[in-house]
Amino acid sequence: MKTFPSALPEPDITPLRGGPVLRWGVLAPGRIAGEFVQTLHRNTDQRVHAVASRDPERAQSFAAAYAIPRAYGSYTQLVEDPSIDIVYVASPHSEHKRQALLAIAAGKHVLVEKPMALNAAEAREIADAARAAGVFAMEAMWTRFLPQTALINRLLRDGVLGDVRLVTADFGVRFDFNPEGRIFNPALGGGALLDLAVYPIWFAHFVLGTPARVLATGELAKTGVDGQTALVLTSATGAQALVHTTLFAHTPNEAAISGALARIQVETRFIAPGSFTLVSHTSDARLRWTDPSPLRGGEGLAYQASAVAQHISDGLTESPLHPLERTIAVLETIDTARRQVSNAP
Repeated sequence: MKTFPSALPEPDITPLRGGPVLRWGVLAPGRIAGEFVQTLHRNTDQRVHAVASRDPERAQSFAAAYAIPRAYGSYTQLVEDPSIDIVYVASPHSEHKRQALLAIAAGKHVLVEKPMALNAAEAREIADAARAAGVFAMEAMWTRFLPQTALINRLLRDGVLGDVRLVTADFGVRFDFNPEGRIFNPALGGGALLDLAVYPIWFAHFVLGTPARVLATGELAKTGVDGQTALVLTSATGAQALVHTTLFAHTPNEAAISGALARIQVETRFIAPGSFTLVSHTSDARLRWTDPSPLRGGEGLAYQASAVAQHISDGLTESPLHPLERTIAVLETIDTARRQVSNAP
């Protein structure tokens, strides 16, 4: 029987400062791009050297707001800039594949916002193109690179929880209905599964691996995109994950991993820097861990950028922490769930 630890180890993460530095370019300035650039410049040694938008004025405004040296009025101009090492794709989901392939064709490394593409087939195209070109490619699943996730991974690897039988995770946010906006517009890859559930579904894959069976039920929004979905993901061993997502209500945004010996309870919001508690099932022992850094919320995007820089410096073309096959497997689960919820063939 694995002994419950007397203390939690330090998380093994890539330092935010002092390592290799990349020259970043940003495609499609918006809210998430702004959070990304701000935390990179404030909390890491990474630097954004260019931004591009189809609207030159928007690119110039973004560049001025975040002290970025160059602003381009076309994506092609940025990916052909010889001074840029890596391109961060921050556009709506529907544009991810096109922009990632554009950057890869120009010989650039790419970090593509989640989900990497609209479906698993598109993600496979990106992966194949990056491998053929010999460049680094990764989905920006920033939660995987947080200190708490590194520590949870260590506890799982050490068998502290015993035989894991259940993972639970939810992510729900209430959005005002706007049929033209990104969230509800099918042409832009709208829906809760792609926009929100990619996090809890990834978490289930992270803990249990690719599920052998996927069962999903849900409700469509007025525009036909999935608005709310509950999933049961069953692994080959019989362990299960219960995942929920919705565009119609705010939910706790928590996650838990339950094993025979102990449980990990990850507190709100489980996708961002925060806290978790390790609870023994064989005694009254419990240990609570809280991220000691001042980084909270979207500032946690910094960790993945430093890790990517180290991966590329090490000569890797994908991340061993979040490999391309995991990205594709998560999208395969989402593809299955979307078909079940929409009753599509």
